[in-house]
Amino acid sequence: MPSPSPKPASKKSSDYCIATLGSHSALQILKGARDEGMRNLVICKKGSEHPYKSYDVADEIITISDWADWNEALEAELIKRNAIIIPHGSFIAYMGHERVQKMKAMYYGTKEILQWESDRRMERQWLEKANILLPRVFEQPEDIDRAAIVKFHGASGGFGYFIAKNAEQFHEVKNRKYPEQNDFVIQEYIVGVPLYAHYFQSQITGELEIMSFDKRYESNADSIGRIKAEDQLAANIHTSYTIVGNIPVVVRESLLPEFFAMGERVVQVSKELDMGPTSSASGGLRGASKGLFGPFCLECIVTRKLQIFVFEISARIVAGTNPFIEGSPYTALKYKEPMSTGRRIAREIKHAIEQGKLSEVLG
Repeated sequence: MPSPSPKPASKKSSDYCIATLGSHSALQILKGARDEGMRNLVICKKGSEHPYKSYDVADEIITISDWADWNEALEAELIKRNAIIIPHGSFIAYMGHERVQKMKAMYYGTKEILQWESDRRMERQWLEKANILLPRVFEQPEDIDRAAIVKFHGASGGFGYFIAKNAEQFHEVKNRKYPEQNDFVIQEYIVGVPLYAHYFQSQITGELEIMSFDKRYESNADSIGRIKAEDQLAANIHTSYTIVGNIPVVVRESLLPEFFAMGERVVQVSKELDMGPTSSASGGLRGASKGLFGPFCLECIVTRKLQIFVFEISARIVAGTNPFIEGSPYTALKYKEPMSTGRRIAREIKHAIEQGKLSEVLG
């Protein structure tokens, strides 16, 4: 049976519900909805409900046996509740951009952008056009002539990344550990401080905000230094970059103008690329692109000369915002109340509803 259509537009935020998957940054998304006076619900894989019950942040919990069970019946339930789905990293990893494109439930953000962020070649085209400083990419293993990091496509939290200094080392690690993985990029390894800049681009005000910064705590990259080099070699330890947590960072103030400029260029270029048409007041298509809006992250390396290299973009909320459920030093400067990225999303949606502009923030 086909899914019902969403209910007619209302200008009361209480008629809508914020929904997300139970993982990644769901706790702050749900709390953010509550803080803005909006209903919420979380969809959990059976057995993963405990955090949402323990912290009492969810108005409703829907459980499914497996993410493959996301079907028309579930979407019908979401549509019945007037739910607006908030994507995050786990959502993208579990669902994939092709399934997202087919969703009939309301979805916050530009669906088309997911393909650009999940394909590193398309992502590079976007960032290059925005005049962003990028690490060199090696087209094939035989081109490696310096330290390089090998990354597999998709939002996998750093799992499987490895370092290779030449083609021989690349093939040795790849064939031994990831023989079936053939969708990857080989990127120059830039020596510097990893820094993740969290932005929010408002469709309602047109303003770009910097919400916070974090550094990822990665295993075993952040623990291997506690082992003597000779013992690392004897134990044949290969560095890995699986993310296990996030550490708040405040950057030196003189870097902020460049971070703002980088974010603004990335947003502007996204509107020039094919990232989803926008509706005119009469309901027709103007042909322009909504582009990137809402939360996003530029994943950077800052060198000793204070050059900012961007090695990736995440075009949705990232888990690095989770330390800031009560806000960051940057949101404390801008807002009179604690403002997480999750709450900022809910506020944007609430204002869009109240101003009759909900379609502007839906994909």
